Amino acid sequence: MLDPKRLRHEIESVAQALAKKGYKLDVEQFNQLESARKEAQQRAEQAQAERNSYAKSMGQLMAQARAEGADTEALKARGEALKSAAHEAEQALVAIAAQLDALLAEIPNTPDESVPPGSDERDNVELRRWGAPRQFSFAAADHVDVGAALSGGLDFDRGVKIAGSRFAVMRGQVARLHRALIQFMLDQHTTNNGYEELNVPYIVNRDSLVGTGQLPKFEQDLFKLADDREFYLIPTAEVPVTNLFRDEIVAELPQKFVCHTPCFRSEAGSYGRDTRGMIRQHQFEKVEMVQFVQPEQAAAALEELTRHAEQLLELLQLPYRTVLLCGGDTGFSAAKTYDIEVWLPSQQTYREISSCSHFGDFQARRLGARYRDSATGKPAYLHTLNGSGLAVGRTLVAVLENYQQADGSVAIPTVLQPYMGGATQIG
Repeated sequence: MLDPKRLRHEIESVAQALAKKGYKLDVEQFNQLESARKEAQQRAEQAQAERNSYAKSMGQLMAQARAEGADTEALKARGEALKSAAHEAEQALVAIAAQLDALLAEIPNTPDESVPPGSDERDNVELRRWGAPRQFSFAAADHVDVGAALSGGLDFDRGVKIAGSRFAVMRGQVARLHRALIQFMLDQHTTNNGYEELNVPYIVNRDSLVGTGQLPKFEQDLFKLADDREFYLIPTAEVPVTNLFRDEIVAELPQKFVCHTPCFRSEAGSYGRDTRGMIRQHQFEKVEMVQFVQPEQAAAALEELTRHAEQLLELLQLPYRTVLLCGGDTGFSAAKTYDIEVWLPSQQTYREISSCSHFGDFQARRLGARYRDSATGKPAYLHTLNGSGLAVGRTLVAVLENYQQADGSVAIPTVLQPYMGGATQIG
């Protein structure tokens, strides 16, 4: 959530910044609600002041009336009327504040100044590449055909039978390779990169999703449980991990966490895209990095977190490129995002495998997550960051395609062989 004070005092510049994301801020609506809020707050404060003043003098007025033999009922009625007026004024303020909060919840984060203009992924800016795509001496197959040819391998037909489209079954050594990738990623982040490993719930409540920005705007992208308590399956570990410090003042920063979870997404609006294989599924797994930092640490933390994701691909010897997302392609809650895209031989292109974002204090305001500023001693909103380190299913896809052999087998990357019992290939 954006700082309401910033909107009150800099609304035109905020509107201009949001236009880079393709979002048109309704300045008139905000100004009208803000004006109504001010008036309602003044009325509420005035009504409460009148009630308090009368309450202080009530005893003296009652004593005077009794001494004079006068009726005290009118004095009591006056007190009740002032109490009722104060309550009504307070309720009017609450109602307008709720309207204002609802509007604020729909406004995206403003992009960082370094974010380039643009409307979609075609306008993203490539920053660097690593590794040269492999030149095959045979016609490279896509991961669906590679996986199907392996013993056990990938079974999409049974995934459809069990659950429906956009589900898969992994068997045998392919299932073990998937597990090996998870263990490798967690070991790298915890042992070498200083992250603390977490195990979190895969079901979250509505407040958690509001805090990270998935709700209310993106409810159609979620799987909601048929339960009166408004439970949802997590779309990413970002949600439960970032909510660790909801409504808390964090004693020590930075805090760095890594977490492996399944992820569940309805993929609303993506029908017809990547329908073949494991690129876009309803259920997939990720290893997620999340950092909580002080504002002055955030820029460096984004570079560090992105580098941690890149290093995994380098250890796996998978070619990739890193791009800076343009305004129109930057997500709702993010201020700045780097996408890391891995090379897929079957598509002869790079596809996203990690998205690393800095959110400023946007999520922290929604969460009520703060730290104590050493300079002032007062609570202030911390900054949040997260990134995939990595998307496990897409990494499996990249390994199957980049390491396929002419005889249909798949070589196992050197760093994964210890996790595969020393095996060097899947036959």
